[in-house]
Amino acid sequence: MAKNLDPGKWSCPLPLRSYPNVVLGHGSGGQLTADLIQQLFLPAFRNSALEALGDAAVVAAAGLRLAFSTDAYVVRPLVFPGGSLGELAVNGTINDLAVAGARPLFLSAAFLVEEGFPIEQLARLVQRMAAAAREAGVEIVTGDTKVVDKGHGDGCYITTAGIGLVSEGVQLGPQRIEPGDAVILSGPIGDHGIAVLSVREGLEFGARIESDTAALHTLVETILETPGAVRFMRDPTRGGVAAALNEVAAAAGKGIVLEEEKIPVRAEVEAACELLGLDPLTVANEGKLLAVVDPAAAPAILERMRAHPLGRDAQVIGRITAEHPGAVTLRTSIGAARVIPMPVGELLPRIC
Repeated sequence: MAKNLDPGKWSCPLPLRSYPNVVLGHGSGGQLTADLIQQLFLPAFRNSALEALGDAAVVAAAGLRLAFSTDAYVVRPLVFPGGSLGELAVNGTINDLAVAGARPLFLSAAFLVEEGFPIEQLARLVQRMAAAAREAGVEIVTGDTKVVDKGHGDGCYITTAGIGLVSEGVQLGPQRIEPGDAVILSGPIGDHGIAVLSVREGLEFGARIESDTAALHTLVETILETPGAVRFMRDPTRGGVAAALNEVAAAAGKGIVLEEEKIPVRAEVEAACELLGLDPLTVANEGKLLAVVDPAAAPAILERMRAHPLGRDAQVIGRITAEHPGAVTLRTSIGAARVIPMPVGELLPRIC
C-alpha cells in the first residue's frame, strides 16, 4: 500500500459473519470470537466488570481489589515441545491475572476426561500442572472432574480459574491510553503456535521450535515498578499480537502504528510461517505480553524487562496515535504501510 494513502480511508472487506451454527472460528480469539461475545454473551450477562472485557475482571470485595479469571485449555496434542496441557492450564490463567496487574494467589482446576483415557497420561498432566503451580508460587485449592462417554471427547480438557490481589496503586485500563504512548512486546512471537503445529502435523523445520509457555507475573512486577507509567497490558494468546492489539485499539478508541523491523520473530519461526503461509502476528503465544506505557518511562521499563529472563528480548514495537482510531497499521521494512486486521477465521485450531 502506498505511503500517501489516507489512513482514515483504509478498510478491508470482511466475509459474511452470520452463522446459524458454531464454527471453529468462533474459538479463534479473533473477529468471530468478538462477535459471539458482543452479540450473545455480553447482552445476556451484562455488568460493569464484564463490560471491561479484560483478560481478568477486577472487582472489589471486603475492601480488597481482586482479579478473577477463567479459561479452558483444549490443546492437541496434549504434550508438545516446551510444554503440555498441564503447564498451559496453570500459566495461562496466571498470565491473565498478571496482565490485569494482580499478584496471582489461588487456582481452581476442572478436568473433562474422555472414557478410556489412560490414567498414566492423566497423572503425567497433573504432575506437570502441579510443578508449574509450585514454580509460580500459587496453589490449586479446588476443582472438579467429569468423565464423558468414549467418542464424545478428545482425551482431556482442563479449565482453570484464578484469583489474584491487585494493589491499590495499580490502575490499568484502555481508557488510560494516550497518543504517543509506547507499545512494548516482551519477546519473540509465534513460538507456541508453531511448536504445537510442528508435532501435530509431523513437520520438520530444520531447527527445534519450542513453546514459550511461562508464568509472567514476576516479569509484570518489574514492569509495574514505575508508579502510574503502565497504561494497559494484554497477553497475545489466541489470534496473536494482531488480535490483541486490535482489541486494544478498539477499546481505547485510538490507532496503533507498529514498526515491522522492531517486532522480534525467531528466524526458524519466521521461516516456518513463510512455508505455511502464516503471519507471525496472528500466531498464538503463551509466554509473551504487550504493555502500553508512558513514553517517558519506556526506556527504564524496557531496561528492567531485559534484566528479567522472560523479557530479555523485549522491544518497543510501536506507538499509540490519534490517527485512524480503532485500527492497527504496520510500517514495513521498505517504508510502506499496511493494515493489520483482526483475524477472522481459525488458522491453527486447538493450540491452547
